[in-house]
Amino acid sequence: MPIQLGYWKLRGLAQPIRLLLAYTGEDWEDKFYECGPAPDYDRSCWTNEKHSLGLDFPNLPYLIDGDHKIAQSNAILRYIARKHDLCGKDEDARIRVDLVESQTVDFRTPFVTMCYRSANFAQDKEKYLKNIAGDLEAFSKFLGDHDFFAGSEVTYPDFMLYEALDHHRLLEPTILDEHENLKKFMARFEALPAIKAFMESDRFLKYPINNKMAQWGGK
Repeated sequence: MPIQLGYWKLRGLAQPIRLLLAYTGEDWEDKFYECGPAPDYDRSCWTNEKHSLGLDFPNLPYLIDGDHKIAQSNAILRYIARKHDLCGKDEDARIRVDLVESQTVDFRTPFVTMCYRSANFAQDKEKYLKNIAGDLEAFSKFLGDHDFFAGSEVTYPDFMLYEALDHHRLLEPTILDEHENLKKFMARFEALPAIKAFMESDRFLKYPINNKMAQWGGK
């Protein structure tokens, strides 16, 4: 049976998982949930069934692969990556994998907070873009002249950071202009045959990035 991936009908935390499933050639089905309209944004489509799926910690996204039922996006990514040896080939690569995974979470968190909680998005966006200049410089320096973030081969944090950087490009198209190696990484990732095919398919979600109640990316 196909793997089932449950999440809201948007990119959010599930898009790196979808990209990884496509890259590894897994057979999967998306189980989409959709909030109701404003102002309540009713979530009963999810809350009514979340405790009936056999998940230890019911949450979105979740993945069901036979007897394996997993919530938490990074746990899902690591599960798929272990199946396909995408966690780093040696200790040096695995250290880089661990660093990039954790750093990507830290990088993404204030972005999501701004998108959902900003009271003055235009003003907060300007401040935010100034504040992340150092983060982008650090990612660029860490990548160096490597093809991917753990070295010459793809590993699962590449999917996480690609997605986070793409959200930022959509927020501000010039954001990577000062970091040529990050731009090349994005293009290299998008050119991977399985990724290219997925992005050109009708399964690929370009929008929305966030849920309906977000100040940005919810449409």
